[in-house]
Amino acid sequence: MPDLLDAIEMETGRNPTASVIWLHGLGADGNDFAPIVPELRLPRTAIRFVFPHAPVRPVTINGGMRMRAWYDIADGANRREDERGVRASQASIETLIGREKKRGTKAEQLVLAGFSQGGAIALHTGLRHSERIAGIMALSTYVPVGEKLLAEASAANRDVPIFMAHGTYDPIIPRDRAEQSRGLLQSLGYPVEWREYPMPHSVCPEELADIGAWLGKMLGCKA
Repeated sequence: MPDLLDAIEMETGRNPTASVIWLHGLGADGNDFAPIVPELRLPRTAIRFVFPHAPVRPVTINGGMRMRAWYDIADGANRREDERGVRASQASIETLIGREKKRGTKAEQLVLAGFSQGGAIALHTGLRHSERIAGIMALSTYVPVGEKLLAEASAANRDVPIFMAHGTYDPIIPRDRAEQSRGLLQSLGYPVEWREYPMPHSVCPEELADIGAWLGKMLGCKA
């Protein structure tokens, strides 16, 4: 198994029995989304948020500059993801999931979440995880290695709830690409809750409110 990734952790109560593993985007790190936890306005319940740092690697589309990235992205019209890197990150996230289970979180009380590259890894890993999880939250992202999903999908998560959100003015990952991924997921029978907001490649207050409501529903939070 891969080494455990370094991560920022936040707990919303004592002795959490639910976990959210939230993956940042290209060039960011685990600190990127940690500050928004209080803004989600979750009911008083004990959830552990884990914000791992991706490994530092050269990224082709950025001139080979080394930065935190879940996988390399080649230059070109499709900006095709690096399958080897995607699968390496999948293995790293599986290690984090295993640790959460050891710390008392059952699979059905765990959400995989991510933004951009991180959302791609959340989708890739969650749809292949061997035990049913609570849900997958995919923000401003797409399904990587989509052509292999049907063959590799886990039966346990064939109806896992998926929250997808995207900015209508996103210049980094065009909305069309996200909509194609939504269509792929729906064609395979996955229940996708889709939201779009008038924003670029970012998050907005309305989106945070929707995320908080969805997480509360998935993790059985009581007001």
